[in-house]
Amino acid sequence: MPNVSIMGGRATAPTGRAGRARAAHHHPSRQGGLGPVLVLVLAMGTFSVGTDAFVMAGFLPSTAADLDISTATAGQAVTVFAAAYALLSPLLATATARAPRRALLVTALLVLGLANLGSALAPNFALLMASRIAAAAGAAAFTPNAGAVAATLVRPERRARALAVVIGGLTIATALGVPLGDLAGHWLGWRPALALVAGLCLITAIGVALLLPALPANPPVPLRTRLSVLGNPAVRAILPLTVLGMAAAYTVYAYSVPALSAVGITPSATVWVLALYGVGAVAGNLAAGYATDRWGSVRVLTTGYLTMATGLGLLGALAAAHTTSPVMVGLLAMAWGAGSWCQTPPQQHRLIAVAPHEAPLVVALNSSAIYVGIGAGTLLGGLTVSLGPTSMYAAATALAILALTYLLATAGRARGKKSEDTP
Repeated sequence: MPNVSIMGGRATAPTGRAGRARAAHHHPSRQGGLGPVLVLVLAMGTFSVGTDAFVMAGFLPSTAADLDISTATAGQAVTVFAAAYALLSPLLATATARAPRRALLVTALLVLGLANLGSALAPNFALLMASRIAAAAGAAAFTPNAGAVAATLVRPERRARALAVVIGGLTIATALGVPLGDLAGHWLGWRPALALVAGLCLITAIGVALLLPALPANPPVPLRTRLSVLGNPAVRAILPLTVLGMAAAYTVYAYSVPALSAVGITPSATVWVLALYGVGAVAGNLAAGYATDRWGSVRVLTTGYLTMATGLGLLGALAAAHTTSPVMVGLLAMAWGAGSWCQTPPQQHRLIAVAPHEAPLVVALNSSAIYVGIGAGTLLGGLTVSLGPTSMYAAATALAILALTYLLATAGRARGKKSEDTP
């Protein structure tokens, strides 16, 4: 077994002739090309996490009807998952630092799979909520470690691509979680749909257990050390924007089925509009990385928030006017998705620019902020959905404008010693 240390996504291998020989013998990428296969298996895991996080939003009305609760109440299953993930992520990273990576990843996937099975079998809302918290624990333990482990599975010159594949599974699933849930819920029902997610988790756990070599635990990092980066004023100025921006994006997203119905989209057509949202989300995420390097993070974020506010605002106007235009709704859904998911690359760029020596910590904190925002947005959506879709669209638009205002007000404080807009 190579003496590999995984810390914040970086790996160090043993030095010296004997060490290099051991690494060459045991390195997965040198054993029949297993490295890329393992990376794909880990990507299946992050895809499962992303799908699980938001798949329920696609069938909230049927869940609410089955459990005899309101749609707004059912939506809190999404809120509690996001909030639990945000809270548990740094705590579990600290508590499991000494655990062997293979055992940790397999256990996390098993917890996630069994929790989804529990959600599928839940006879009441209380047990559904408890199973969603358990699922969040499994997701929070798996995702950060999957990326770090991926860096050890391939040759050094292929690490960036391996990380992109693993995180890409999460991004694609997050963007397409609602349409996948809507489609599965329409054809199978919400309980079998969650059971399918559980099956995917369990299959991935078997793959990790069989294929992943034994890797040592991380050195322990106290929680106080992980959070000490919050003493950086620039970091404190940047993180609230992630919360605001993601809250704006998800105020309507979790309740997109009734929201799209208000603009004339029938239940059978909802999945296609949400798929267009996903296309916009993936395109926005990919384009934001290139654009941030070329034009700077503040310009990209400004464009993103304006695009999101315009898309959501015009959807709200269509709902208020009771106007039906499927083509227009599809285009606006793409704009909404692109504006929502162009945020992460520039925000990570800003954080790393102001805290380069704590890059793994600030990226992890940004991930927690993303889920805080998702939870807050879903909660706000639940509070406004009873007032009508127009009010929900208006609240989301107002949050997007608030995020833009906050960005422009704090850009100077968030630059630190080096401008975040320097390519």
